[in-house]
Amino acid sequence: MTEPDDPSNSTDNTSTARSSEPNTDDEFTVTPYAVDGTIDYAKLLERFGADPLTDDQIERFPDQPMLRRRTFYAGRDVDRYLEAVASGEPHAIVTGRGPSGPMHLGHVLPLYLAKRLQESTGATVYVPLSDDEKFLAKEQSFESIGAHTRENLRDILAVGFDPERTRIVVDTADADVIYPIAVRLAKYLTPATVEAVYGQQDTVGLQFYPAVQATHLLLPQLVAGRQPTLVPIAVDQDPHVRVCRDVAAKDALPVEKPGALLGRFLPSLDGPGKMSSSSDAPSIELTDDPETVAETIRTHAYTGGRATLEEHRDHGGDPAVDVPFQYLRFFFENDDERLERIAADYRSGDLLSGELKEIAIDRITEFLTAHQQRRAELGSLEEALEPYQLTNSERRRALERAGVPSGLES
Repeated sequence: MTEPDDPSNSTDNTSTARSSEPNTDDEFTVTPYAVDGTIDYAKLLERFGADPLTDDQIERFPDQPMLRRRTFYAGRDVDRYLEAVASGEPHAIVTGRGPSGPMHLGHVLPLYLAKRLQESTGATVYVPLSDDEKFLAKEQSFESIGAHTRENLRDILAVGFDPERTRIVVDTADADVIYPIAVRLAKYLTPATVEAVYGQQDTVGLQFYPAVQATHLLLPQLVAGRQPTLVPIAVDQDPHVRVCRDVAAKDALPVEKPGALLGRFLPSLDGPGKMSSSSDAPSIELTDDPETVAETIRTHAYTGGRATLEEHRDHGGDPAVDVPFQYLRFFFENDDERLERIAADYRSGDLLSGELKEIAIDRITEFLTAHQQRRAELGSLEEALEPYQLTNSERRRALERAGVPSGLES
């Protein structure tokens, strides 16, 4: 399962969620391959058929700012997953990465949410890397994507998942498992279904790829048996979940339909409203040093402050459109009371935009310093990754449950 690219790195190949009124201010596109326009998250739920998270569901999840502040704001079959958590039944999380470039802050947030769920509930976590999809969807060579994959793997390992309960899968490296199961699932996907969900694809490779994505989402159950599976992803990746749920509903395999947690996009630095594949705003990479983080935010982060110091002192700023504040709200300020004090001081004019930027710089730098320290301690990638790879017995079980021969032996 892949997470969204930054909008600045997206290629518009589909038309999954597009306003029917062209050339209007509220037109927007949200697909696995492109995010563009002013996003109306409520309209997306109507189009995708997902349900807003309820207060009761939020309370039943482990406490985490991205949930309690509804950065992850909607889902599918969330109750089934929460019931399994409450009763101690096996349950799994799937959230992944499309390795087309360096990882940025927005890429890693679903992984830290998955880690929090694993720590609190004992969930098994699967992290697939869709290097093959990126070759099909991006103008990059396998060599380039392979280099990004190796660096992305270091960042994923630095999150700190429990190796006993975590499996990391790379499509091309684990093709002995992924490809046969994808072929099995592809038999239950028609071109009409793929086109209805994704729009017209440019290549037969991308037409086939939904079967690979479905394999990602069903792999925990194929390895360890039926169990509720939750997929925390940004909302643009929901088409993958919908197609997989259709396949799972056909009773072709011994699996349940996967559920989903759908999240809002971390705003780009040039503003929280419109997002565009042509945005020139930089992103904060997970390997950025403190000086780079500070310079990026001071220079590029859109603020909700007034034009002059006097106006700001008199009328205050708007934290709802202030990107440094939104970064704090999404993840980087855990304390709700402190966050509200920051917002109140900003609205009153007591806190200036530059001061708010410095708070965000401090919090993000603290997060990145800890992440980078764990990354630096990994040593050899091959040795660090080995405990997270599928075992031979897990590979055999997945293939057997999918009804695929595991070898040429009789």
